[in-house]
Amino acid sequence: MFDRLSSLVIALTLVAIAAILATLAGGDPLSIAIMVIAGFLAAATVYSALPVPLPDTTDAGAVPAAAPPLSLLRHPDFAHWVDQEKEPLIGTADNIVTIANDAAIRLLGRHIVGADVRTAIRHPAAIDWLSQINTDVPLETVNLIDFPRPGQRWTMRIAALSGSENIIFLSDRSAIDAADRMRSDFVANASHELRTPLAAILGYVETLLDMNGDTDGPTRSRFLSIIHREAGRMQQLVIDLLSISRVEADRFRRPTTPVDLTAIVKTTIAQLRDSEQARAKDIVAKLGDEPQPMFGDEAQLGQLAHNIISNAMKYGHAGTPVTVELIREGRRVRLSVSDEGDGIAPDHLPRLTERFYRVDEARSRSVGGTGLGLAIVKHISERHQGRLDIESELGKGTRVSVTFPLRVES
Repeated sequence: MFDRLSSLVIALTLVAIAAILATLAGGDPLSIAIMVIAGFLAAATVYSALPVPLPDTTDAGAVPAAAPPLSLLRHPDFAHWVDQEKEPLIGTADNIVTIANDAAIRLLGRHIVGADVRTAIRHPAAIDWLSQINTDVPLETVNLIDFPRPGQRWTMRIAALSGSENIIFLSDRSAIDAADRMRSDFVANASHELRTPLAAILGYVETLLDMNGDTDGPTRSRFLSIIHREAGRMQQLVIDLLSISRVEADRFRRPTTPVDLTAIVKTTIAQLRDSEQARAKDIVAKLGDEPQPMFGDEAQLGQLAHNIISNAMKYGHAGTPVTVELIREGRRVRLSVSDEGDGIAPDHLPRLTERFYRVDEARSRSVGGTGLGLAIVKHISERHQGRLDIESELGKGTRVSVTFPLRVES
């Protein structure tokens, strides 16, 4: 078959040929017959190029059949997007898991693909929630407590697609819960620590006021001494709270000031020896004269050294040495402080850097501890890319070490 343009060209060509032949024949009957035949051939050629209408096989009242809906879960672009998601994502069809991204595989296992979603996510709340899929009950976000391990919390929500297909989103909320608990615990502990000395101060002040000046000199002096001590505890607590707040605010800003750790530790030891602390004479310094250059915040490093050495002086036995050492270890330097005290049980060691955590609360308060010293040390060491290590043995003492990277000389 020819298209319409080609057919027209052929028809005109045939007519032209017939006209030429008729001219050559001189107009006799033969030429007329040739012209008639050529005209019929041209008409037939043009007619054959016309489009043939398709027969109408549908009834006038029939409704065209609807095309099946396109499955989003089987679309290649959807699979590509799923793999880029960092949180677990599961696609289901008729409650069967048809697709799961890498995060879901790491969380639940590779066996979930092809399994019933109610057995893939093993949690009572999830099973009840998933059993209501494809029903008229609206599905709100559900909390999965202690999932997949105790102490963790995840949330699960669903996005319904066409047909029986759904997308299930899982989100880890454990860190948010931990931060909320830490914040509430911090407020509660800080309030308790402030309330205790404040109650003592108010009690003794009220006692002095009720006596109307009738109290004797020694009793008055003892009451005032207690008030002074408790006010000092409150002041130190406020100072430590401000310190830990400043350190946390700066923890993502790496120090860029060149400092000498040896000089900082020597200055700290000199300040402690000049103080009125009873055990200042027990400090044994093994620092050497070699400078230990690093990038750091001089005030914060001084506070770190002060807290570690003060803790050793508080909890070590009187008359035993508090050994302070600086040891070069390749491209790092270790600040180590050891005491000869009662030591700490192994189950307490992981929690020593928690705010307000105390192994022995009564003893800690009697020596003036706020429970924030090692928490401040931890945050300062992290800001300076240091590593904090605590080693202890019951009956022998404790060793606290912080290792810092040295500054590379250009």
